[in-house]
Amino acid sequence: MPRDYYEVLGVSRGADEREIKGAFRRLARQYHPDVSSEAGAEDKFKEINEAYEVLSDEDKRARYDRFGHAGVNGAGGFSGGMGGFGFDDFGDIFEVFNSAFGGSGASRRRSATRGRDRRVDVTIDFVEAVFGVEKEVELQRLETCDSCDGVGAAEGSRPSTCSRCNGSGQTRVRQQTLLGAMEMARPCPNCGGQGQVISNPCRNCDGSGRRRKRAVLNVKIPAGVSEGIQIQVRGDGDAGERGAPPGNLFVVVHVRDHAYFKRREHDIILDISINIAQAALGDRVTVESVDGPQELSIPPGTQTGKVFRLRGKGFPRLRSDGSSSGRGDQMVYVQVATPTRLSEQQRELFERLAETFGREPAPQSAGRGFFDKVMDFLAGDDD
Repeated sequence: MPRDYYEVLGVSRGADEREIKGAFRRLARQYHPDVSSEAGAEDKFKEINEAYEVLSDEDKRARYDRFGHAGVNGAGGFSGGMGGFGFDDFGDIFEVFNSAFGGSGASRRRSATRGRDRRVDVTIDFVEAVFGVEKEVELQRLETCDSCDGVGAAEGSRPSTCSRCNGSGQTRVRQQTLLGAMEMARPCPNCGGQGQVISNPCRNCDGSGRRRKRAVLNVKIPAGVSEGIQIQVRGDGDAGERGAPPGNLFVVVHVRDHAYFKRREHDIILDISINIAQAALGDRVTVESVDGPQELSIPPGTQTGKVFRLRGKGFPRLRSDGSSSGRGDQMVYVQVATPTRLSEQQRELFERLAETFGREPAPQSAGRGFFDKVMDFLAGDDD
């Protein structure tokens, strides 16, 4: 997954516009490929630019703060660019620093673009979320044209050097930037910055080197997933331009509600009803669990609100690498059901029983009552 954009720029989440802009300028100068000798400087520079594009835009920053990368990097991926500050793509900002440091950006061709990320949504059952499952997903994506192997030229022909830019991939224009008026390099409009033109394009892909196709993939969903979790499948997004790396696929998981199980973090909650005879005398009952039926001992005198714990019958604790460590518990919450319809025989028995208990209500002592027990349960103190 991409790094946190605040971490990339080295600013806090409460940083204002001036701090973000200052951090961007400092890091951009430090990691510009024509200045820095560090390995991977160009990739670092692109990462800085991507972070600044989001955090300098009020709307994108708000979506990023709320939803993370998914809020600004949906199925179509980033749009790229720095249009708000006079930069239309990475070539422009490269040229600004080339001018400042005497680099040779005018001879730099636009590198082939990495494929965009794609997103699909998949819905699984509650029990599948507990134990994990493999699901088939379908999506439309760009794949390398099998007729031209991604080159874009028809069989038997090859791209030729662009006559307008002489293969440099760039033309020069004068433009107002953050650093003042500068002569800057722009992608050549004739060849799109590639330095080459295709006079005889492939018929199957119209010279793009990629074709949109339907793809069907099997995706492994690990045990313990929760609603809305994203699973990254590397390399299964759009194919890159002319041999560039492909994008990634993000699978967003949705979990159906269960008929009677509920989830609380790693625990599974089950409500059951017992009759007053079972509550008073005690009983052994069978309750449902995701692992199958389980026997539960109801002690005599059980009250509404009593919680029983079935250890290790909850959700696996999912780690960031997709593995799991142990499982939560199943909490069985007991409700003592008061009958609303009685047969004549039952009514007689209850009337005789009522005579033995007396008819005057007894005030409850100032100890912990039913409401306190419910609050303990909601707080997780249910042993």
